[in-house]
Amino acid sequence: MVEIQVADVPTRHRFEATAGGDLLGVAVYERDADVVVLTHTVVEPSAAGQGVGSALASAALEAARTEGLRVVPECSFMAGWIDEHPEYADLVDERTD
Repeated sequence: MVEIQVADVPTRHRFEATAGGDLLGVAVYERDADVVVLTHTVVEPSAAGQGVGSALASAALEAARTEGLRVVPECSFMAGWIDEHPEYADLVDERTD
């Protein structure tokens, strides 16, 4: 299995997942004060099923936790991923409900 690297690229408002220099997927966000809105996640079809989406989700949520940010998962993938990983539910902004 390929090792996936995820990096925050604030100038592009997204997390990028790469492997061997190839872009495998992105998680786009908007940041407003102490809230990060996860708006869209895209994984290249050739990388589907390889854990790219999970790598993006966990990196984005861990970054939010580290920075003390609340999260609004507008992206259906991110919302579903958080539902499946309740250890991140405490990050979801109560205004999301």
